[in-house]
Amino acid sequence: MPDNTRPQALRMFAGLSRRQLFRSVAIAIGGAALLAESSTPALALMPQKAAGYQDKPKGKQMCSNCSHFEPPSSCGLVAGKISPNGWCRFYAQKS
Repeated sequence: MPDNTRPQALRMFAGLSRRQLFRSVAIAIGGAALLAESSTPALALMPQKAAGYQDKPKGKQMCSNCSHFEPPSSCGLVAGKISPNGWCRFYAQKS
């Protein structure tokens, strides 16, 4: 088929092999996925009141031996300053 009778969209890809076309599409999709992932906002931390946070332990359960606790005074799930001796309903013992 002569080049002047091909539709505009096909003339753009006339010099590309099928392999080159698929490789280009794969690279474009991968790049778009990386951009989408990097622009996703971080998950918001839950307010202390909603988590049932308290400054004292519940028996042997306390923030210092919880898997979500991040020393010296943070939590991966609960917002604000967290006491190592505190407790909340999301307590999960470190393994």
